[in-house]
Amino acid sequence: MGNRCQIVDSVIAVRDLTQRNYILSEIRVITNSMTSIMEFLASVGRIRNSSECYNDWTFLTPRKGTSEGMISALTIHLRIHTEEKPYHSDICGKSFSGSTALTIHLRIHTEEKPYHSDICGKSFSGSTALTIHLRIHTEEKPYHSDICGKSFSGSSALTIHLRIHTEEKPYHSDICGKSFSGSTALTIHLRIHTEEKPYHSDICGKSFSGSSALTIHLRIHTGEKPYDCDICGKSFIRNNDVTRHKRIHTGGKPYHCDICGKSFSGSTALTIHIRIHTGEKPYHCNVCDKSFSQNSDLNKHIRIPTGEKPYHCDICGKSFFENGKLTAHRHIHTGEKPYHCDICGKSFFENGKLTKHKRIHTGEKPYHCDICGKSFIRNNDVTRHKRIHTGEKPYHCDICGKSFTKCSNLTAHKRTHTGEKPYHCDICGKSFSEFGHLSNHKRTHTGEKPYHCDICGKSFSRSSLLTTHKCIHAREKPYQCDICGESFSRNDGVTSQKRHIHTEKLL
Repeated sequence: MGNRCQIVDSVIAVRDLTQRNYILSEIRVITNSMTSIMEFLASVGRIRNSSECYNDWTFLTPRKGTSEGMISALTIHLRIHTEEKPYHSDICGKSFSGSTALTIHLRIHTEEKPYHSDICGKSFSGSTALTIHLRIHTEEKPYHSDICGKSFSGSSALTIHLRIHTEEKPYHSDICGKSFSGSTALTIHLRIHTEEKPYHSDICGKSFSGSSALTIHLRIHTGEKPYDCDICGKSFIRNNDVTRHKRIHTGGKPYHCDICGKSFSGSTALTIHIRIHTGEKPYHCNVCDKSFSQNSDLNKHIRIPTGEKPYHCDICGKSFFENGKLTAHRHIHTGEKPYHCDICGKSFFENGKLTKHKRIHTGEKPYHCDICGKSFIRNNDVTRHKRIHTGEKPYHCDICGKSFTKCSNLTAHKRTHTGEKPYHCDICGKSFSEFGHLSNHKRTHTGEKPYHCDICGKSFSRSSLLTTHKCIHAREKPYQCDICGESFSRNDGVTSQKRHIHTEKLL
């Protein structure tokens, strides 16, 4: 492997502690020349020759390259391999391999951040964090992968990235066995088990398991979007978001599922997708014990009983459970539909809507009901379908008490009380209480009939009309009057029967 540390390999291979200390003491007094150190190691048989070392020695450069500084840094670096951590926090008990790391850690408790960016004013607990941060402003990325050419602002980010290529995951959870390429990822993961969230927003009080998650969250309050797409100029809260966004322009999907072959533009989307195959649901509600495959789904679930909707539209004031839903909602105001189907050309406000739409073309139904076996295009559809079996209606109207299986049905129902019709036709000005009704209405202007019968080829403007039409072919009459038992091919036939026939008989 091209960046192996030959000094570390040679010294750590000495199992005898006395011999190891001898080698370290000799290195200490030799010189500040790396060549001389390597020649010494070759002379005592620890490496074959001094040219074997091709590490960039960045971990050996503190104290301006002095011999004392180099041996100190090497000693600390060796502790990564020996797992020795002699420096302990007397506040939380956490241990560290070097005193500097402990000092920086203690600033989490004291909230001390003595290093400041003179460009944006942001503060940091350590000088290295400031140095890496400043590279956001300068766009400097001096660390390069010699495998794929990708560049990074910090050496640790490069190290973790290289493990994607080698598939190395040296950090393991002793609770669930899951492995990670970086120690920080493991630390944050362990907080899922412990439910520890030590980072708090001083604006809204929300807590997070990692400092980076808090930093990103605070940008929701400040409106800061420091990452820009150099193709279309769109700005984003996170660097990962702009990376994924650029793939809309390039069409790149570098992450592939080795189970079904499906490709994704981001690694997170692949991870979540794989849970469809494995059934893994690592996020648990501590109130009802329900589990979820995504943390965002858990957060949504928690907000159902509280009614909390922390994301607000600054145009119309509407609130949402998720930031992604707010982003998609804003496209309604702007009319922007940035996600396009490459099969039929249809455009969508959300990428998720496009993904689900494409399944109409492919016929893919990856979500299955474990009660009756029925398959669905969307995970939400199977969740709602299961409520037919369980009778669960978790969404309640606080005005009349009526209950619903879907949140969207409750929202639409409430508009019967308020008379609100927020969706307007830009052709004739007619207003509607539901977006779906507006979409159906617009087809009366355009003549679009996107739903096709696969038996006779007839087309329809609404999916419900297609469903009813198919019953003619199948001679199905799935709607039954619960008074007289007569069956109908359409639900409105039952309604008409009750309204006109049975009402007249009662009179």
